Amino acid sequence: MNDDILPAELLTTLNEQFPCRAPQIRRLAALIGTDEAPSPPAIVLHGLEATGKTAIVRTFLDTVEASYTWIACHECVTVRQLMERISAGVTENAGGIDTGRAGDVCALGVRLSGALSGAERKHFLVLDRVDRTREGSSVLFAALGRLGEMIPSLTVIFILSVPKPRLLSSAEPPHIHFAPYTKEESIKILSKYVRRIPFQDIEEYTEEDAKEELYVWQKFCGTVWDSLAKGTARNVVQFRAIVDEMWEPFVKPIAEGKYGTRNYSSLYLLHKDMFRRETSVIDMVVPAGAAGEKAATNMHDLPYYSKFLLCAAYLASYNPARQDATFFMKSNDFGRKKRRGGGTTGPTKRTSKNRKIHRRLLGPQAFPLERLQAIFAAILPHRISSSADIQMQIATLTSLRLLTKASATDVLEASTKWRVNAGWDYIRHVARSVKFDIEDFVAE
Repeated sequence: MNDDILPAELLTTLNEQFPCRAPQIRRLAALIGTDEAPSPPAIVLHGLEATGKTAIVRTFLDTVEASYTWIACHECVTVRQLMERISAGVTENAGGIDTGRAGDVCALGVRLSGALSGAERKHFLVLDRVDRTREGSSVLFAALGRLGEMIPSLTVIFILSVPKPRLLSSAEPPHIHFAPYTKEESIKILSKYVRRIPFQDIEEYTEEDAKEELYVWQKFCGTVWDSLAKGTARNVVQFRAIVDEMWEPFVKPIAEGKYGTRNYSSLYLLHKDMFRRETSVIDMVVPAGAAGEKAATNMHDLPYYSKFLLCAAYLASYNPARQDATFFMKSNDFGRKKRRGGGTTGPTKRTSKNRKIHRRLLGPQAFPLERLQAIFAAILPHRISSSADIQMQIATLTSLRLLTKASATDVLEASTKWRVNAGWDYIRHVARSVKFDIEDFVAE
């Protein structure tokens, strides 16, 4: 491709305005060229969202003062509306004569041929976001691509996200791919518009201050990319939004004079929790404080009987079955552990000597459903209400993954084994919410 088609000053200006897109600009310049040089009937520009396709093409056509018609295809509800917009736009921009409406592609071809018959310059029909046309089809795209073959002075430019194979059902037109920006390219783009540090005691903004701000800005952008944006920001626009939201809280100690611009490591350690939270990457309508309070209050908001069922499942998983009579018999005051002082009996002493690993560290053990229901009935402080559907609440705990199936048998069989899927801290909070002292029923 020859870079001499356009002046070097023009290409330099475009490269400065759109950094990291020099190859795409050179290819676009070679394909569009000048009015004397021929252009292909169709050109396809493709790439993901926010990669510069629309902005570069529009700026390039305006800079070279080309004759073009811009159609936002995603704004057209029907194909007829799209045809009429193309016909009216080309006729107006090319200075042709309005010969009526164009309801389909055939009528559109006739109208464009008449409008561009006496044109001395090339005309470019830009179909932006053509893949988002509501009633678009491969037949429609192929017909629009053939317009450039029927009309010598017309070139159709398709701008879309992902091109389909054989998009135009003809000889492959030239493609220009706008790849997603890498980490280095994204930081370079954001460094064109550096946000200032709001110093409180600065009298005059110098070039040295600008260099120090650029140093902190680039280091900060790299940290945000590695910790948050790499996995959550789909494009450079979202990356910029995350950086803008986190910038002022991050540089506040610098603005107050507590840290210097070169103490970035210490500043990062001070704000390391900022790069672990999701509040900067999630759009929230409710303020963060109110959302946090609501989440804290609803963390253990299970139904009343479900909380006792979950506690019973934990006891069934971590207590040996042979001790159920000791802990849960009604005649034994629920078998609560007695915290006595003094010496211990022989069996207790021998048991503590042989078992060195706490039972809670061995993981949950499987239990049958009948044992869960028996423990649930034993720890419940009153009779079960006749309107309570215990089986439904067990199914709900299973759907929440708080109870998991531990055997390969069907869930409807009586021999199916289950186990609890919640930790001690969570179970203790649930038990305290219903005023159940679960510590008195856990085997040591």
